[in-house]
Amino acid sequence: MTILCIFLGLLNFSTANHNLALNKPCYQQRRYKWLSKDLSEAGNALDGLKSNLSVWGGQCVISENEMKTAVWYVDLQNILSIHHITIYYRTGNEPWGQLNQNESFASRFLGFSLYISNTTDKSRGKLCFKDTTYTLHTIPAVFNTTCKEYGRFVIFYNERLSGVTYPIEYSTYAFNELCEVEVYGCPEYGYYGEDCSIPCRDPHCRYCHSESGTCQRCEPGYYGSHCELECPDGKHGYGCLMDCGYCTDHKQCHHVNGTCLRGCTIGYIGDECKSCENRMFGHGCNITCGHCLNQDYCHQDNGACPSGCELGYGGDLCKTQNVAVNKEHSRSTVSQDSQRI
Repeated sequence: MTILCIFLGLLNFSTANHNLALNKPCYQQRRYKWLSKDLSEAGNALDGLKSNLSVWGGQCVISENEMKTAVWYVDLQNILSIHHITIYYRTGNEPWGQLNQNESFASRFLGFSLYISNTTDKSRGKLCFKDTTYTLHTIPAVFNTTCKEYGRFVIFYNERLSGVTYPIEYSTYAFNELCEVEVYGCPEYGYYGEDCSIPCRDPHCRYCHSESGTCQRCEPGYYGSHCELECPDGKHGYGCLMDCGYCTDHKQCHHVNGTCLRGCTIGYIGDECKSCENRMFGHGCNITCGHCLNQDYCHQDNGACPSGCELGYGGDLCKTQNVAVNKEHSRSTVSQDSQRI
């Protein structure tokens, strides 16, 4: 009965969605330097090969010895809906858990975490799985976990930090000896179902639950339980979290991309009406600032210098030359030069 349940569970995993990670770009924190690159590089975990799970098979990632942290991640190259993740760990082609070189490969697997993130920083992502209960006798060589999230990076992380007490069965150091990592989900956003052919239920839903179709995140410019509402005035983008720029007459920008449809107020430029740059000001940011003291930027609306003008210049915009001051400064410079001669 147990064998039947395990088989049905694996069948359920294998028939759902597509392997999004196959041959995608990836990264390994520290490769085992005493092996050639083809025997230990990060991409070995994404080549679709899992027939030889030893160090010499060229199908596994082998990380450096005596490290406190081990990091590996795959870049799916787009933010996609994920259903589940499968990991084939290094076994040395020996029965799982058997001691090899005085340390069990299983002990190196214990305590690992999986994160789903839109960046390579795991702290900005979501924890998909954290091992806190497995032992040498229970952790599987082929690990499956359901992870119904959306993101661009799947990050494998393990640690053996100084000053932290770990269970006695854990390896002394951290490793990421991964022979294959499979990330199953939909290759395009906006769809769900076993073969990713069913459009998300809500018309402006970007990511929906892979099984139920319930919306998890709206398209940019929309919000609400069914993504039925456009962003309110002054907001745009994902979750309506981005502020509009300085649009003409403070009108609402486009709720999706933030474009100011009627142009910008004086002192701002670009489709989104951001601040002037490169010492420019005025309508369209097409007027150069005057001679501000210490080469400060002038006010982007009216060109006024906040700290006053450089020596020899005056006026509201510090563009008017003070002839008397410039002549006096010139005579002083000539006098000093003659004294040096």
